[in-house]
Amino acid sequence: MTDTLRLVCAGDRFISADLLAGALEAELAGGARRHALPATIDRVDSDWPTAPFADVDGVREASGDPAALAALTRGAHALVTHLAPVTREVVEAGRGTLRVIGVTRGGPVNVDVAAAAEASVPVVHLPGRNLGAVAEYCVGTMICAMRGLPDAAAGLARGRWDAEGFRYERTGTELRAATVGLVGLGAVGARVAELLGAFGATVLAHDPYADPATARRAGARLVGLDELLAGSDVVSLHARLTEETRHIVDAAALAAMRPGSLLVNTARGELVDAAALDRALESGHLRGAVLDVFDPEPPAAGDPLLRRPGVFATPHLAGASTQVAEESAVRIAREVAAVLTGGGAGRDT
Repeated sequence: MTDTLRLVCAGDRFISADLLAGALEAELAGGARRHALPATIDRVDSDWPTAPFADVDGVREASGDPAALAALTRGAHALVTHLAPVTREVVEAGRGTLRVIGVTRGGPVNVDVAAAAEASVPVVHLPGRNLGAVAEYCVGTMICAMRGLPDAAAGLARGRWDAEGFRYERTGTELRAATVGLVGLGAVGARVAELLGAFGATVLAHDPYADPATARRAGARLVGLDELLAGSDVVSLHARLTEETRHIVDAAALAAMRPGSLLVNTARGELVDAAALDRALESGHLRGAVLDVFDPEPPAAGDPLLRRPGVFATPHLAGASTQVAEESAVRIAREVAAVLTGGGAGRDT
């Protein structure tokens, strides 16, 4: 092992290089494993989210210059990032010295994982890293949308006092009286189920890969998709995007949803046929929708969903919290340190 490790931290305006470096320095100075390793750390930050991420040289949702990152990575022992473009060029630049790549995301989509495997460099990441923030967003916006609060607040901001929200036909359902269907029961879906249980909601879940024991612990009953759509007051999406799940909520699925129900999407925009959703809202079949993700992102300025009454739309903010940034840095530092000290990758690999 070398006397001094050389590390590269590539951050942004959410999880900065300084935040990553501070967590690594604390861990390597004698964290939970009591190892003390001297290290020098090179730092670089992209302008994300001010500048949007993009697909770059075979990796997805990345921000930064691969050539500049490759130059920094040459001779480094570890590369730690949130969403820098860890392309084949970057991995090849670190060949011979690079021991680990750490990514503070649920999935390392901004890493050329195949190139890393060819170079025998493990990639560690953080499944479920933002589950608390996303779960709270889901439940909070469900309550707001079911009660019509976003439209009421917007009207008041325009000077309109709308007392008609007390008309019976315009009132919404409380969570304790609602059935909520979760499409996908991974880490985020399970946490949403637990929170909903505390409100007294009935929770259904559809996930062909879910562990029945996990569903029971979360308080959800596993059902088929058709049963979930027909029986839920709220349908919330938590599935990963695959060819199997792309447009899983299409015109037929929307038609199968309970009249007056609500759709919540904090997963991926491509899970929903946006044109079909707009028609379902225009017809009044759905009460509304909560949308934090779009296809594409950002959505077009003329996207009709953004102006549709009953739509509560936010710019991909469900996973944004102080805790996500700080805890992600600490967790990835622990994982990277485990590899650098010969302990192997930890549970977040």
